[in-house]
Amino acid sequence: MFAERSLPDAVDRIRAAHAPDALVLDVERDFETLPPASAEQLGLFVDSLDPVSYPRSWLPADAPELLVEYAGERFTVGAPGDGGVAWTRQTDPPVVLVKPRLSGSPEPFVQFLLAEALVQVGLEVPEQFLGFFEDRYREFASAVAGRLGPADTYQLAAALYEGYLGLHTRPVFAEWGDEHPQLYDAWVDAGERLQPRLSSLASDVASGRTEFGDAAELACSAIKHDLELPTPFGALNTDAYREHGADYALKWAEKTLD
Repeated sequence: MFAERSLPDAVDRIRAAHAPDALVLDVERDFETLPPASAEQLGLFVDSLDPVSYPRSWLPADAPELLVEYAGERFTVGAPGDGGVAWTRQTDPPVVLVKPRLSGSPEPFVQFLLAEALVQVGLEVPEQFLGFFEDRYREFASAVAGRLGPADTYQLAAALYEGYLGLHTRPVFAEWGDEHPQLYDAWVDAGERLQPRLSSLASDVASGRTEFGDAAELACSAIKHDLELPTPFGALNTDAYREHGADYALKWAEKTLD
């Protein structure tokens, strides 16, 4: 199911700088969350497995089953929204997983996604939003209850964490211009492709053409590209969010959805 992936020189240099021990593996089949039986096969490639679990008390009573499973003791890797690349530090060494859905994508874009994942591994941040919010996720869900259902709450929380990660990774990307010009150009190009959708985002939400959770996903994914965000998402593109993390995200959600 897994095979070690050969990295181009530029991406290998990113690995050496940010996650020198990380393995990069191709996965035979696409996945959102890697089935536990498949995930355990990673043990053939790594020295040890150390599954992460979280207290059930962090979750609201109506949390989606996927989130309940993720918080539990089973070895769970990946979640919906991870895109074509996922990573985990529940293994030693950490592992970056490349999904077959990236087949046919422009090579510079694929290289950027790999480099981004390696930078994220090196940040030693939580793998998913539950580790970011911790026990405040229950409060977060309560704050948006009546406005968003359990699945939409999940979507918004995941988007907010993606934005938080972007505040930490974009200073790294911005310095690639001289040393890693191809990766830098791919980062810039991906941002430019998002810009037209951002320009109409506020009106799309106001008119009902775009759901709030979908808008949050788009806006928060743009943070790592250092793009200007429309109201109310611009308040997330700040040093205050980078500094205060989950507390700031909770207050932003309360104020925005009130």
